[in-house]
Amino acid sequence: MPAQKFVKRHSLTILNMEPTNIPSNNSHQELMSDGECDSLKTVPSLTSIADGAGNRTGRCGYGISIREWLTIIILFLVNLINYMDRFTIAGILNDVKAEFNIGDDLAGLLQTAFVLSYMIFAPLFGYLGDRYSRRLIMASGVLLWSLTTFLGSFMHTYGWFLTLRALVGIGEASYSTIAPTIISDLFVKDMRSKMLALFYFAIPVGSGLGYIVGSEMAHVTGSWQWGLRVTPIIGVIAVLLVIFVMHDPVRGNSEGSHLRPTTWGNDLSELCKNKSFMLSTAGFTCVSFVAGALAWWGPTFVYQGLRLQQGYEDVTLNDVTYKFGIITMVSGLVGVPLGSVLAQRLRTRFPRIDPLICAVGLLVSSPLLFGASLFASVNCNVCYALIFFGEVFLNLNWSIVADILLYVVIPTRRSTAEAFQILISHALGDAGSPYLVGVISETLKVVLSPSHSPHVTSSNGSFSLASNITSDPTSDPAVDFYSLQYSLFMTCFFEVIGGFFFLFTALYISRDKYQAEKAIAGMSSVKKLQTLCGIIILTCISK
Repeated sequence: MPAQKFVKRHSLTILNMEPTNIPSNNSHQELMSDGECDSLKTVPSLTSIADGAGNRTGRCGYGISIREWLTIIILFLVNLINYMDRFTIAGILNDVKAEFNIGDDLAGLLQTAFVLSYMIFAPLFGYLGDRYSRRLIMASGVLLWSLTTFLGSFMHTYGWFLTLRALVGIGEASYSTIAPTIISDLFVKDMRSKMLALFYFAIPVGSGLGYIVGSEMAHVTGSWQWGLRVTPIIGVIAVLLVIFVMHDPVRGNSEGSHLRPTTWGNDLSELCKNKSFMLSTAGFTCVSFVAGALAWWGPTFVYQGLRLQQGYEDVTLNDVTYKFGIITMVSGLVGVPLGSVLAQRLRTRFPRIDPLICAVGLLVSSPLLFGASLFASVNCNVCYALIFFGEVFLNLNWSIVADILLYVVIPTRRSTAEAFQILISHALGDAGSPYLVGVISETLKVVLSPSHSPHVTSSNGSFSLASNITSDPTSDPAVDFYSLQYSLFMTCFFEVIGGFFFLFTALYISRDKYQAEKAIAGMSSVKKLQTLCGIIILTCISK
């Protein structure tokens, strides 16, 4: 092509490009190798420019390429088996306790050990995810957690089983810090919100499937260990899909960003100054505390409540786990997309609506879950209904919190931000909540035992003499239930605290979003000017 025509064509392209609307387009530009965040090898043509809504033009369904759809499906699949793996043990918890002869405290420690390693290694993978190949990091992490989960099913001592559960957390940390940033580099605005909703849709669905797979495989095979051998098989398939099919875009590609990574210390300093990020992380920490405690102890708690009701003497934990898993999945089917849709519909009129929806979700969920705990030993149908609606409002948060992080943090800092949020939310949230609930429950069993008090609560909710109860507190269903109930009451308190954190987030969200967009647009304008100068120089040389 003659130099003059080249200049005329591409200078018009550059001058008319919107800095935040430059998507990837594999048919018109060649991307650099995975992990590099410098720039594109070629200048985008007019056909690669997105429309005003951030959607792609001239492409398949919803303006999204087939490869991008495949990437989203793969990320959804890995997130699904991620949460299946986390809560498979919760569905077979009684069998695990019997196998290793442990109480509620050491049973809760299994989940706490997993989350501790998960959060400790998250900052490392956040640093790597902002600088190196995200595809290879994710594939290695999925392979690690699949192998350690599979090996754990063959352990016969508690110490080794606990160690392998901790190693599972390292593998999952490599994935969770990176996956949302890939979505942010593929999509912008409402399309990003939709894809995040699809991605986080896997959390409640995967959690519910984890309960069901664990309990049903244990029931069918007669061995709880087989419940841990399903997700590793799917995990190996996911590794192959990540390596050979998944697309790893240039960082900031969807927004036309050409920002370069800064030092890790500078990243952390800037994140700590970002009030919207810090406050929403504090709110999400409360969500993690509640979700972790309920997911781990929910089936056991409902099962113990049913044992106190007449007509449920023959109920098994497998029956309760199956129903609890169904409720968890359906509440996710309703809650996650509902939160995303509400945010997208109201965002144009109410710029601060995202944290407000999160706040309302937590403040409404708290009394619903409190009521569910009260009815667990009285009426199972009311209990299940309240759990369902409480989890629906709790699930409003997942995709919205992720969306907040992505639009108040610049692209080259997002993996670090994800890692920082994981570290804080799990360190102060679900890393300790399963173990803390178990410890309090074991302590209360001693306090509520007949040897300390002549009265215990009967199945109808009233107090009666305990003359027919043995002196061993662990053998009394009433003591087991009420000790766990009282310890779970703290989750309602944390939901209220989390709601207030999100209300405070609403005070700063518009300002911090504008600052992030300003930084992205500023660097995009500089890059366009540099490219235009290069074209002018090329013209002068050609003459």
